[in-house]
This record gives sequence, structure tokens and C-alpha cells, in this order.
Amino acid sequence: MSQAQPTAGAPVGVKHLWAVLGLGGTALIWGGTFAVVAFELRAGVSVHALLALRFTLAALALGVALVVLRIRPAKQELLDGLWLGLVVATLFWFQTDGLRFTSTTKSAFITGLYVIFTPLISVVMGDRLRALHGLGATLALLGLLLLVYQPGLAFGGWNRGDSETLVNALLVGVHIVMTGHCSRRSRGWVLAWTQVSVVGVLFLGVAALSPSPHGFQGLSGAFHRPGAWLAMGYLALLATTLAFYIQSAMQAYVSATETAILFSLEPVFAALIGVSGWVPGIQERLAPRQWAGAAIILSATLLAELGPRLWATRGANAAKETAIG
Repeated sequence: MSQAQPTAGAPVGVKHLWAVLGLGGTALIWGGTFAVVAFELRAGVSVHALLALRFTLAALALGVALVVLRIRPAKQELLDGLWLGLVVATLFWFQTDGLRFTSTTKSAFITGLYVIFTPLISVVMGDRLRALHGLGATLALLGLLLLVYQPGLAFGGWNRGDSETLVNALLVGVHIVMTGHCSRRSRGWVLAWTQVSVVGVLFLGVAALSPSPHGFQGLSGAFHRPGAWLAMGYLALLATTLAFYIQSAMQAYVSATETAILFSLEPVFAALIGVSGWVPGIQERLAPRQWAGAAIILSATLLAELGPRLWATRGANAAKETAIG
């Protein structure tokens, strides 16, 4: 039995609006993961164990959803999810391991460089690039540079964790473009469940075979720390189960570049959470130029989202005036 997307049957404009809201909400959820992951790593959970638990719990939750909704995956959907899952496993390892060596705020900002990688990858794969989307991506890159650069430090403060996070950013761009193509032929629930399951199985195996302290050793002690299970619930249920479903279902209604620009709000949310001190033991500071970078990212997002609509409205009004004249 097939399962329609939440916006099926709605006008194109309504579908696009829901997609924009959903993907913007996903950026907010993912913005919180940087501080939460850092909290878990500092509690003593290894990178492999953290990823294994996060994605296995999410796979179980998505599997329940498939059963309840009576969705039977098709072969092409499973194949799409498999390839997406391999990319996700690689990018999350680079991002999570990188957080051992860099700050949560800096990690989020470097990850946000996918906003410039995505249009380039999208063009290589044959997609069309709107001029305002390209301009928005360029502005977002400028904002990210202001956020990342640390004057007075060697290489601008660049380290191993930053390099791993940069590889992650490139792979995020690949994943966004791939998801855009796959979501037009495969259902969101199936795509989300398959790729999350692939990641969970891979890291369960890696964690089980890893020697101390890289595997499951020390988990019991780590999860005695107050808030550790709550943090894992956030990562598994909100940041993986819900967020991956929204991306898999909603990206069919927006371009890959537009998705990347919406997701560029992620480091801004991460910065706000990082400086707020809401997550125990995680509180960072931003310089004025970094706040300026965040403002530029917000401006780029508004330009990419509202610019084409204002331009189209202006063109329609001009055409109407010409016809009247």
C-alpha cells in the first residue's frame, strides 16, 4: 500500500511553503545537535557508540512508522536509501569525530559551507541554477567566512577537527543533491528508514569491533550522567527520525540549492544554542564580526527565498501595466 506525501494534492505554492517551513525547522533541530553531541562526547560516549545508538534507535522508530502506515518498500526506494545511507554514514563520522578537536560553534559554521558546495555539485549533476540562488549561496559563504576565521591564530585557528568537518560539509552537499533526485521517485518514510538503518547497522558493527575507548566500553558510566539519555533521545528521535523524514519527503518540492540555503540557518541556530549555555557544560562566545556573519547568512536566506517571488511579482505587474498601456 503506497503512502502519499503530506502535501500530496495541494497546490504547488502550498507544497513549496510547507517544504520551506519543514526544512527550516529541520535546520533548527540540527542546529541543536552540535552542542548535544559535544555533551555526549564529554560524558564519555565514544564516536562509534554515539552514532550506533543514535541511528539504531531512529531506525527502530522509523520501522514502527512503516508498519503502522502499512508501507511496503519498493526495490528502487531501498536502493536509493542504501546509497544515501552510505553517504550519511561517512559524513556523520567526519562531523562527529571532528567535534573532538574543534568547538561546537566552529564545527557548525564549517559544516555550513555546504551552502556553496551544493550549487556546484547540483550543476555538475545537471540541475539548473537560479541567479538569485547563486547570489544567496555566495553571500552565505561570505557570512560563514566571517564566522569561522579567528585572527591571530596559526592558519586562522584551523585544526584537524576543522579539516574533518570540511570533508563533512562537502558530503552534505552531495547528500542534499542526491536526496533531491531520490525524493522525486521514492517515498519519504522509506528513504528515511533505509538510510538511517544502513548507518545504524554499519556503526553497530564498527562499535562492537572497536577496542576501548572507541567502542561500547564505558557506556554505562556515561549514561549515569544527568541528561545523557535525554540528549540521546533528542539526537535519535528529533534530529534523526523526524528530521530525516522531513528532508526525504519535502525536498521534492524545492531545489537542492534552495535546500542548502535554508540549511545554512543551521550554524546560526547552533551558535545561539552554543552561547546560551542551555546545554550543560557547553557555553561559547562570539565576536562582533561573527554575529555580522550570522546576519549575512540570514540575509542570504531571505534573498534566496523571497527574491525570486518579488522578482516574479514585479515582472507580472510590469507586464500588466504594459498590456493596459
